[in-house]
Amino acid sequence: MIRLFCYRTLPCINFLTHCRKFNVWICFSQRYFSAQVAQRTQQCTTCMELPSSEFNSHAYATMLQDCVQNGDPTSGKALHSEILKRGGCLDLFGYNILLNMYVKSELLCDAIKLFDEMPERNTISFVTLIQGYAQSLRFVEGVELFARLHREGHELNPFVFSAILKLLVSMGWGELGWTLHACVCKLGHDSNAFVGTALIDAYSVCGQVDNASEVFDGIVCKDMVSWTGMVACYSENDCFEEALGAFSQMRIIGFKPNNFTFAGVLKACLGLEAFSSAKGVHGCALKTRYEQDLYVGVALLELYAKSGDIDDAQRAFEEIPKKDVIPWSFMIARYAQSDWCEEAVELFCQMRQAFVVPNQFTFASILQACATMKGLDLGKQIHSHVLKVGLNSDVFVYNALMDVYAKCLRMEDSMDIFLESPNRNDVTWNTMIVGYVQSGDGEKALKFFLDMLEYQVCATEVTYSSVLRACASLAAMDLGVQIHSLTVKTIYNKNIVVGNALIDMYAKCGSIKDARTIFDTLNERDEVSWNAMISGYSMHGLGREALKFFEMMQDMKCKPNKLTFVGVLSACSNAGLLDQGQAYFSSMVQDYGIEPCIEHYTCLVWLLGRSGHLDKAFKLIKEIPFEPSVMVWRALLGACVIHNDVELGRISAQRVFEMEPQDEATHVLLSNIYATARRWRNVASVRKNMKRKGVKKEPGLSWIENQGIVHYFTVGDTSHPEMKLINGMLESLKMKTRKAGYVPNHNAVLVDVDDDEKEHLLWVHSERLALAYGLIKMPSGSPIRIIKNLRICVDCHAAMKLISNVVQRDIIIRDMNRFHHFKDGVCGCGDYW
Repeated sequence: MIRLFCYRTLPCINFLTHCRKFNVWICFSQRYFSAQVAQRTQQCTTCMELPSSEFNSHAYATMLQDCVQNGDPTSGKALHSEILKRGGCLDLFGYNILLNMYVKSELLCDAIKLFDEMPERNTISFVTLIQGYAQSLRFVEGVELFARLHREGHELNPFVFSAILKLLVSMGWGELGWTLHACVCKLGHDSNAFVGTALIDAYSVCGQVDNASEVFDGIVCKDMVSWTGMVACYSENDCFEEALGAFSQMRIIGFKPNNFTFAGVLKACLGLEAFSSAKGVHGCALKTRYEQDLYVGVALLELYAKSGDIDDAQRAFEEIPKKDVIPWSFMIARYAQSDWCEEAVELFCQMRQAFVVPNQFTFASILQACATMKGLDLGKQIHSHVLKVGLNSDVFVYNALMDVYAKCLRMEDSMDIFLESPNRNDVTWNTMIVGYVQSGDGEKALKFFLDMLEYQVCATEVTYSSVLRACASLAAMDLGVQIHSLTVKTIYNKNIVVGNALIDMYAKCGSIKDARTIFDTLNERDEVSWNAMISGYSMHGLGREALKFFEMMQDMKCKPNKLTFVGVLSACSNAGLLDQGQAYFSSMVQDYGIEPCIEHYTCLVWLLGRSGHLDKAFKLIKEIPFEPSVMVWRALLGACVIHNDVELGRISAQRVFEMEPQDEATHVLLSNIYATARRWRNVASVRKNMKRKGVKKEPGLSWIENQGIVHYFTVGDTSHPEMKLINGMLESLKMKTRKAGYVPNHNAVLVDVDDDEKEHLLWVHSERLALAYGLIKMPSGSPIRIIKNLRICVDCHAAMKLISNVVQRDIIIRDMNRFHHFKDGVCGCGDYW
C-alpha cells in the first residue's frame, strides 16, 4: 500500500487506497513534527535575549522554518552558507529544522551530510532522516538508522514508532509490526492514536485484521485518522460488512468522513454489491463536496463501472478534476475491459486534446482496446508514440503491444518485441503462448511453454489452459497427459479454468471417459465446464449422453448460454435426433430468451438436411432474419452431397461463391456431387474454374502421435522412412479384411479410372497409412488415435470397422466433423455421420 504509493505511477485499480494511507500518515507526521518545533521555538523565545551583534540561533531557525513552509530550498541553502561563515553555531533545534528543510526538498545527500556533521542529535534528528530515507525509497538504510537510534539510547516516542512502522509497510515487511507492537505496549504507547493507526496499517497489509481490530479498540482517543484507518483495513481485507459497520459507528459518534473514508466505504459497498447503499454514500459525498476529490472520484468510477452502469460512471467521470492522468487512465481501462473499445479510443483522443500526458497504464489500456478491435493500424500508431516517449521498455506496455500484434495474427512482430523486452514476466510468456494458440500454431506454443519452464518462469492458470488448448488442437494426447501431471503438482490442480481446459483436451484427443473423470473431480463447475462436456459428447457422436448432460445442467440451476445450445443442437445433428433438435431450438428462444445466431441455424440446417428434409432446410435458410453465412449454405451443400440432390447442391454452391469465390471446400463438394452423379463434364468444369481462380484442393492429411512425435501422412504418401513396413502391413490388412467380407466401395473414388485403380487408391488413403504405422509401432492392446483434416470416406469407414475386429484394437479417428470410435467391428456413430 504505502510502499506502492512511493512510485510515481500506479495502476488505477489499487491507487486510491495506497494514496490515502500514505498521505494521511505524512500529513500527521509533519503536523506533529511542526508542533514540536513550535514548542521549542516558544521555549527559545522566552529564554534567549541575545544582542543582535551575537549569533542568534533562534532567528536563523525561524528563517529556515519559513524556507521549509515556502518550499524554498535555495534560500535555505543560502542561509546555511551564512551560518557556516559565522561559525555554524546553531543549536540542536536549529540543526533539526535545517535537516528537515533538506529532507522536504528531497536533497537527501545534503541531509545525510548534515546529519553526520551535527555536534549532537536527538530523537527528532533521527526521525527526520528516517523519513528522508523512506521518501527516497532507501528503506534498508532507514531501518539501519532506527537500529542506531535505539542503540545510542535515544527516546522511543510515538513519532519513532509511527515512522519505523511506515517504513516496514513500505518495504513489504508489515508482518514484522508485531515485534514493534510488543515494544510499544511495554512503553505504554499502545493507546496513542498515531502509533495505533500505524500498527493498524501494518497489520492490514499482511491480512491480520483481528490484530488490527484489537489495536483499534485499545486506542483511548480515537480520531478521524484512526477510524479511517480501520475502515480501510476492513475494506482492503474483504471484511466489507465490518467496514460499513465501522463507518456507521464513526458517523454516530459525530466524526465527519473525509475523502479517504469515503473511498474505503465505497470499496466496501462494491465488494458487497450493495449498490443502493453506495448511492447513499455518494449522496453524502456530494453534500460534503468530496465528489470532486480525485480519490473519491476514482472510487466512484470503479463502483459504477464494475456494477455495469457505464452511464453513471461517465457522469462521475465528468465531475472529477481532469488534470491528473489517473481518472483518464481508469476510465479508458474500464472501457477497454468492458469491450467498449471505440469509446476507449475516443476518450484517449480527448485526453490528448486536454494536454494530459498518458502514462504506461494509459498506453496498456488503450492497446488492450486495439487488441480487442484487432485495430492493427491504430496499434502501430500508438506503438510509435510509445517509442517517442520512451515507455517501450515498460513491462505493461510491451506486453500490451505483443498482444495487439498477436490478436492481429502478426506473430513475427510480437516475437520481435518479445526478444527486445528487458524484463519478461509470466504475462510476457503467456501472451506469446496464447498468440500462437489463437493463430493455430500449437507446436510453437508448446515450444514456448518448454522454454518458459527452462527459464524457470512460474506457469499460471493462463499458461496451463493455453498449452492444453494447443494439445487439443494437435490431438497430442501424450503431451496433454504430461501437462496434466504438471498441474497436479501445482496449486492449479483443482482450478476451474485449467479443469475446463483438461476436459476439452481429453475430449478432442478422443478420450471422452477421461474428460468425464476430470469433470466429476472438479470442486466447482461453471457453464464452460458443462458446455465442454456437452460439446465433447456431441463430437464423439454420443448425442443422447450430451442431452442427458444438458438436463443435468438445468437441474443444477446452471443457466445455459448460446454456446450450450450450439453443443445441444450439434449433438442432435450428429445423432439424427430431428424432433429433439427442433424442440430445443424452440425452447432456446421461448424459454431462455436466446436469439438464434448463425451457428444455431447452421446446426438446424444440417440436422434437417442430413435427415433428408432438404426442402425444409432450404426454407429455413430463407427465413433467417439476417444474411445467411457461407457456413449455412455449405451445411446445406454437404447434405445435398449425401442425398445426391444435384440441383439444390448447385444452388447452395452458387450462393457460397457469391460471398466467397475462392472457397476451396465448396468447389470440392460441388465437384463431388457431380462425380457421384457421373456428370464428368461438370466435374471437369469445376476443376477448370478452380485452376482459373488459383484455388487448390486441400490434400487429405492424417497424423498419429507416437512417443511425443507426430507422424504425418498424405494420400499415396511414400516419403515416410518406415514405408516398407507400412506397405507390408497394408497388404496384410487387405488380405484379412477380404476374408472378413470387405468389398471395396468404388463409388468413394470420385475420379474416372478403372476399378482396380480405384481399389488401389482407396488403400493408400492417408488414414489407412496412419493406421498401418500405428499397428506397427503402438504397444499391443493400446488404442490407436488418428486425426484427419477431411471427412472420412464411406469406404475407409467400412474398412476401419472390419479392421478393428480383425486386429482386436480400438481405433479412434477424428475427422473434420467428429470422432469415430471403431471397436469389435462397430462404429460409435451408428453409421450416421
